[in-house]
Amino acid sequence: MNKGRRAFIQGAAVVGAGLVAVSEASGLPQQKMEDTQGMKDMDGMKMKGKKRLAHGYGPLVPVETPDVSNLAFRMDGNIKEFHLIAEPVKQAVIPGRIVDLWGYNGSAPGPTIQVTQGDRVRVIVENHLPEATSMHWHGFEIPNDMDGAPGSGQDPIPPGGRFVYEFTLKQEGTYFYHSHMAMQEMMGMIGAFIMHPKEPYKPVVDKDYAIIVQEYAVLPNINVPNSMNMEFNWLTFNGKSGPASTPLIIRHGERVRIRFINLGMDHHPIHLHGHQFVVTGTEGGRQPESTWGPGNTVLVGVAQSRDVEFVASNLGDWMLHCHLPHHMMNQMSSMVGPMSRRNGMPAGLDMERGMGMLRQGSATSEENGPGFGRGLGVGSTAEQPMSNSPLKAGNAMQNQVMQMGKPDVSNNANSVPGFPQDAFMESPMMAMDQMVDKPENFGLRPGWSGFMAGMMTFVRVLPQDKYDQIMELRKKQEGNKPMKMDMPGMERQHE
Repeated sequence: MNKGRRAFIQGAAVVGAGLVAVSEASGLPQQKMEDTQGMKDMDGMKMKGKKRLAHGYGPLVPVETPDVSNLAFRMDGNIKEFHLIAEPVKQAVIPGRIVDLWGYNGSAPGPTIQVTQGDRVRVIVENHLPEATSMHWHGFEIPNDMDGAPGSGQDPIPPGGRFVYEFTLKQEGTYFYHSHMAMQEMMGMIGAFIMHPKEPYKPVVDKDYAIIVQEYAVLPNINVPNSMNMEFNWLTFNGKSGPASTPLIIRHGERVRIRFINLGMDHHPIHLHGHQFVVTGTEGGRQPESTWGPGNTVLVGVAQSRDVEFVASNLGDWMLHCHLPHHMMNQMSSMVGPMSRRNGMPAGLDMERGMGMLRQGSATSEENGPGFGRGLGVGSTAEQPMSNSPLKAGNAMQNQVMQMGKPDVSNNANSVPGFPQDAFMESPMMAMDQMVDKPENFGLRPGWSGFMAGMMTFVRVLPQDKYDQIMELRKKQEGNKPMKMDMPGMERQHE
């Protein structure tokens, strides 16, 4: 084993040792701590197991990106060296639905990089894609030849090639890295890049999360996204669609920061149930406190990030989701074949015919009769006969990952205008609780997953006993998993 690889493995080893290891791998400064066992925080709650910095500013809390790993680094003198591999990945957006994406180090989005303001950073980018790529550091104030704009700041990285980026980071806030090839962006090539301030922000937070919102157009019976399409049917938080996305687990009374990052084709109004928050930062860094104002929905525009903060004072399992109705759905393409509850009415006509624009025949012919049309592309309407309504067990539409229950519709449903629509319906029929079982979902109501789809997850504000129970389940699960290392020359697990 050569010295370089040995150093990388040693740097990666810190990842598997819990929160302290995450702090080290994230590049957070190791400052003197004082134990505060028995003390109380600003909300008057006991600070069980918490520590605060001796100088009183509070801890620099590592950012957690649910369903996405942190990228380890090695030290080369005073330089933090990271290694990113641009490559095709297979990713399960929900159980049973694997899509072919492009990402970094085995995932899309790629692993989260965490550093501290003032760090000198080196990022080695290897290109394992079949075409050229580049890496743009979104919002960074760095030299032009390190910016990653192909054709102007640098030559593109050819297939099999590599490029070494190196710069000193004087900023702080929520930033991100991504390919500067437009099609590659739409295939998933983005990752969070967190620049922690030298001194923690005030007021300090107990939990800090990052969520990357992405969207894909995947035609029926195909696993590869259509990067040119403008209608998206798989909407994700950190590479997962609800109900597969992992909830945010928070102790009652904790102060929380959530960092949203958007690199797609749509703006996303992200809404939190049960709490008011303030927007404290953008892709340009921390905002002055004088600009903060209460809200519960934040618009995260394309190429933007938004930090929101709140005190989790309201117990419960609260939805966090994009409030565009179409983004609270999975596989939101038009159904195909005759509609199961409207005999003879085709569900999946393409958009032109759905709007009455005839291609052939007369307006009174059966093929040009009433129908819904919101197809994702040529041929998408005749791929596979599927039903669009609550189903009976044994129906051709029945999916093995779903737990089939009794259709929850009225006896006169067929006579009500607007029922059914040509899309999957929110229903107990769509539940897949067992398929998405994980510690973070422990204690949710039975059938919850039938109403969580697309860009949706939970913010779970829990009393101490339930919080501790989930943390213990998570600890046991992690203890049974092999250590995952996002380093060159080592095996990575691809979902």
